[in-house]
Amino acid sequence: MDASAAVERQSLRGFLAMVERDFPDELVRVRAPVRTGLDITSLVFELERGGRSPVVLYENVEGHAMPVVTNVAGSRRLLAACLGVGAAELPTAFRERCQKYIPCEVVETAPWQEVVLEGDALDLTRLPVPLHFSVDAAPYITAGQIAARDPVTGVDTTGFHRLMVKGRNRLGVSLHSRRRMHEFHRRAEARGQDLPAAVTLGIHPLHYMGSMVYAYPPQVRKFEIIGGLFGEPYRLARTGLQDLEVPASAEIVIEGRILANVREPEGPFSEFTGYASYRSTENVFVADRVRMRRDAMYHSIVSGMSQDHILVSCITREGEILNTLRRNLPNVMNVHVPHRTCGAFLAIVQLAKTAQGEPQQAIMAALGTEFYTKYVIVVDEDVDIFDMSDVMWAVATRVRAEKDIVFIPGCKGAILDPTSDPETFTVTKMGVDATRPVGKNFAERLVISAEQRARVRGILEASGVRI
Repeated sequence: MDASAAVERQSLRGFLAMVERDFPDELVRVRAPVRTGLDITSLVFELERGGRSPVVLYENVEGHAMPVVTNVAGSRRLLAACLGVGAAELPTAFRERCQKYIPCEVVETAPWQEVVLEGDALDLTRLPVPLHFSVDAAPYITAGQIAARDPVTGVDTTGFHRLMVKGRNRLGVSLHSRRRMHEFHRRAEARGQDLPAAVTLGIHPLHYMGSMVYAYPPQVRKFEIIGGLFGEPYRLARTGLQDLEVPASAEIVIEGRILANVREPEGPFSEFTGYASYRSTENVFVADRVRMRRDAMYHSIVSGMSQDHILVSCITREGEILNTLRRNLPNVMNVHVPHRTCGAFLAIVQLAKTAQGEPQQAIMAALGTEFYTKYVIVVDEDVDIFDMSDVMWAVATRVRAEKDIVFIPGCKGAILDPTSDPETFTVTKMGVDATRPVGKNFAERLVISAEQRARVRGILEASGVRI
């Protein structure tokens, strides 16, 4: 197989080509001048208010020759297309493929090696980095995937961490997820060493999705998970940092290190919760070199509660929870983590209930799978978990509060959750059993059959009415 063709297929450009070819209405080219200050983010939110979430390519960014692409991961339809499935099958397809680890392949040359900026030529402030919200302390690199190796085991990882532009070669970074990258830095710092790291900008959405997987064996590389999503080896290329490897398909690579024993104020930043976050680990990344494609595009993720920021988290959490539940409850049909609940805090479980107690088992397992999740609602198979109106109807008509709601105090929660304890980051979690009782006569739901719906749609279309 031609390595260069594989690299382009696995690139952001490969994704954009697929969208333009197969979903032309889902790509918006903005040719009018836009500012990096507020315009780029607020335009995407305006589209969302109108019920649209297309990929947006800004071709005319004031003061910059480089175009900006954003909202790459804002559509379930497009993310599902990356896996060759429909939107409803996305959680299941993701769950299955991200468990098929495929070893990576290293290529000798990569497009991002075309231009090298170091010394006086290195200036991160010249990149078209957006100021997302007026509350943000500075422009933020939001689509930067940081790659680093565990200084103890040598196994690498990659993931998103917000990066505040502080100067020509200095970025503030928060490792507040407290996951692998935080631990890698802690181990390096314990040895009195900086943590070599590379920031990758401009990635395919499947990399985005695979990097958000949290539950996997410690010896597995996230790049192998991403390869599983592609169904082929992920192509990597070596940087100049102790042979650290990053995607060969990237647009821009920033090579540097997260400093040991250095802390500086970082934030506030407009986080996924819909609030400004002042919480930070206050780490510092120093860039030593930037390499990029000759015609590089700058990739940004819309911050705040945008679908671009949250939707992949929804899908990865759906897959993780579904994977856990089906080990002991094969009658779990699907899981949905709604975007409007910050892509984290609420999980809805669809269950073909066969016995009393199954919803409670599902609640405990779901809350134990992902500590960001603090509310779980379990519904019957007749409830559309992707329709919050249907879910809330089930809560309103099938829940007996004194019997069907459970509270679990003192649980580990998300650091950025504004309701978590500011010292311990704990919260009270809640489970809601919104299923019908087994073996008892219960009120019969009114149903319109699929055949009847199809019939009346035909009548409407014949009358010139579109819905």
